[in-house]
Amino acid sequence: MTAIFFAGVDLGSTMTKIVIIDEKQRVTASIVKHTGAEHRRLANQVMQEVLNKAGISLNDIEYIVATGYGRINVPFADRHFTELTCHARGVSSIFPGVRLAIDIGGQDSKGLQIENGKLVDFVMNDKCAAGTGRFLEVLAGTLNLRVEDLGPLSLKAKNKVIMNSPCTVFIRQEVAGYLSNNVPVEDIVAGLHNAVAGKVAKMVRTLKIEPDVVFTGGVAKNIGVVKALEENLGCKVLVPQEPLLSGALGAAIVGQEIVIKAKSEGKPTQRGERRLEDARLFT
Repeated sequence: MTAIFFAGVDLGSTMTKIVIIDEKQRVTASIVKHTGAEHRRLANQVMQEVLNKAGISLNDIEYIVATGYGRINVPFADRHFTELTCHARGVSSIFPGVRLAIDIGGQDSKGLQIENGKLVDFVMNDKCAAGTGRFLEVLAGTLNLRVEDLGPLSLKAKNKVIMNSPCTVFIRQEVAGYLSNNVPVEDIVAGLHNAVAGKVAKMVRTLKIEPDVVFTGGVAKNIGVVKALEENLGCKVLVPQEPLLSGALGAAIVGQEIVIKAKSEGKPTQRGERRLEDARLFT
């Protein structure tokens, strides 16, 4: 029997993710790339790359759902859904018992209340960068560190500092002050992680905090923020093996569910144009 595939495209503000699954929701191929300025070109390029990894063509994909900040710029998608819907579905497929999902990305953070795999409520951060991946990138630059070094370094802290300002600009001044007073860098980094976790924890307390709590997004790769989030929430936090793929995985699953429903009702599945744009875009 010929395999059936479904794809989810999550075009975020900083990262673009694509997941291809089969009819049993097994991941056939996935990819994560930095989001550039030309969303439409990037979507075509990254889709071609993941198709090559899977060893299939675009026409082999039964249904494609796009989600994320730039979802309208995915020209070959059949449908578009919000990242909240897709994220909830993706997280639930990995952790069926999830009740609260926390996602911290490059530009925003959000909390999702989930019941039986469905989104029932949510909350998102304000326009302030504090509580996002961008906040950590800025402060890593101030400390002359790589973002990926922050997590392991913070675990060495003995006396994490307290960041008093809610604003990234003023926190940079606080960091400079701590450095001038010879405060260990690991204590400063642990303080920064606690500032991020504290802001996010305060935000999600408007929802029900009960296990399972799942942490996704690029910042979930930072073990220091995971630890700080657990301390601020007072409970264990679960992290997927690849925390960046939850939205794309959920989008692929949503696509599969659309097809299954259409077939059960004896209706045709409405699909978009099955064509990637000119290959010269990929050079």
